Formats: sequence, C-alpha cells, structure tokens
Amino acid sequence: MAVYTEVSDEELTPFIASYGLGEVLSFKGIAEGVENSNYIVVTSEGRYILTLYEKRVAPEELPYFLGLMEHLAATGFACPTPLRDREGRNLRELCGRPAALVSFLEGLWVRRPKVEHCQLAGAALAQLHLAGQSFDMRRANSLGPTGWRPLFEGFADRAGEIAPDLSETLASEIGTIVSQWPTALPDGVIHADLFPDNLFFLDGRVSGVIDFYFACNDLLAYDIAICLNAWCFENDLSFNVTKSRAMLRGYQSVRPLETAERDALPVLCRGAALRFLLTRSFDWLHTPKEALVKPRNPSEYIRRLRFHQTARTAGAYGLETA
Repeated sequence: MAVYTEVSDEELTPFIASYGLGEVLSFKGIAEGVENSNYIVVTSEGRYILTLYEKRVAPEELPYFLGLMEHLAATGFACPTPLRDREGRNLRELCGRPAALVSFLEGLWVRRPKVEHCQLAGAALAQLHLAGQSFDMRRANSLGPTGWRPLFEGFADRAGEIAPDLSETLASEIGTIVSQWPTALPDGVIHADLFPDNLFFLDGRVSGVIDFYFACNDLLAYDIAICLNAWCFENDLSFNVTKSRAMLRGYQSVRPLETAERDALPVLCRGAALRFLLTRSFDWLHTPKEALVKPRNPSEYIRRLRFHQTARTAGAYGLETA
C-alpha cells in the first residue's frame, strides 16, 4: 500500500477547509503508486487527490512539477490540476510533509493494453510534448545518460544477485549507449514515466495523464522510447511490433518525427531499457524487506534490452519510411 504517512481527521479537516471546498465526507488511502502517499478526498464540492511527498521527491523540485501540471491543464491537456488555497498556494505542508491537492480524473488504466490503446497513448504523448513547448521552467533529467554510471556504481558489486554477468553487461551497455547517444534532436518537456498505469481511459478515449514526478526536459523521442518499452512488450516479454507501429502512428498523427529522430530510435529504446534496468536493480537490492511497497523485478528489462540490441533501424519498431 502506497501510504507512508498517515493523516488523521484532526489534521485533514483544517487543511481542506483552507481551500473552501466544503465539508469532508470521506477520506481513503490509495494503494497504487510507489513514490508518495496518496489519498482520495471527497467533499461536499467534489472529489480530489491529496498527495504527501515523501523523501524520494526533492522539495525544491515540486514547483516545477506542480507548475507543469497547471500549465498543461491551462492549455486543455487532460491532467490533474493543482488547486490553490485561499492564500493562492498550490504547495502546502501536512504532517511534516510537502503536500498538494489536485483535481480528480475520471477513468481507469488498462492492465493489458490493446493496439488501439497504444495508438491513443502515442497521440496523448505528442499532445503533451506540444503543450509543454510553452512551459518556461526547466528541470534536467537526473536519470539521463550522465546519471547512469553513478547509479550503476551504487550496486555494481551486487548485480550478480539479480542475474549472472549482469555487472559486465551493464558496464558494457553504459559505455556503448552513451557513446552513441544523440544530442541534436528536438527537446522539451517529457513525462519520462508514461507507463500504462499513468494514463486513464474512459469511453474509448484518453481521459487523462497522471504522475508527473519524473517529468523533465530532455529529448522528445526519448519519451517515445520509454513508452515503447512500457507498452509494447507482452507478458512473455516478446515485442509486439503491431502495438509499436500503432503507438508511433498515433504520435505522428499529432507531431511528425524528424528523420534524425527516426534514425536514433534504436539507441533511444536501448537507453530507455537500460535506464529502467538500472533503477529497478538499484531498488531491488537496496529496498528493505519490510518496506510497504515491494520493488519491481528488474529481470524483465534484461529481456527488453536484449531485443533492442538486435534492432538496427526504426523499421524494427514498425516505423514506416518517411
């Protein structure tokens, strides 16, 4: 259960009252999520999400995340909107934690995405990229290529506990991918974590995107690569090129890719797989056994990485010739 900080009725009531949202009718923790404590708050005015930011989120970065959500919502992009209290604040403190109240999004995420979901997800990602172009704050990607080797060094001596030769594989991959990493591609705001559980559907359409706490400024095509890894592998870890083709088609229906972005897709996908293999390996080896939220097994990203190692062109992902 992703509730690390318990909030009492006595603490919650005056906090919600400062927003002028009526009487609190119910209050319940949300089990999903791994980074923060989340609650559904129902008042006489409506439903809202209360988030208490735990230690893994740097407080100084919260203005970027909340400002981005406000900006995207103002453009008409479907995402949670941070609410401001009577004093105009969208960031408060509750139970000794930074806290924010945001609007509630209707819809559900899909456990087993179909081809049509992938196409809609691609279009939503492109819409996010376009809407983010006018956002004037910047945040570097701390989990980009410059952060991979320091992250790896934090568990290199124990990588063999996950898989034989994993340490050697990671050391080699970091060197290879960083040396091939593109730099002169379109960049801007990226979500950087648009897995299926961060995108809601309702009545056959996208109803909203959530969880912007890895958002940053980086290569737009890298965000596509993250999504291809997250959405287009089946339960047996085989790559579904039909889903990939649909996701790329959806994306390009909103924002066509440049030739250089197409050419870079194999190394970007390889890098995205490496990024999640590194972070999941670190968490797998460092999270205490008694932790409330169990870390995700990194092994599935070893299989993803192997697929991307064989990809030579964007055609491996079903991308049609420009």
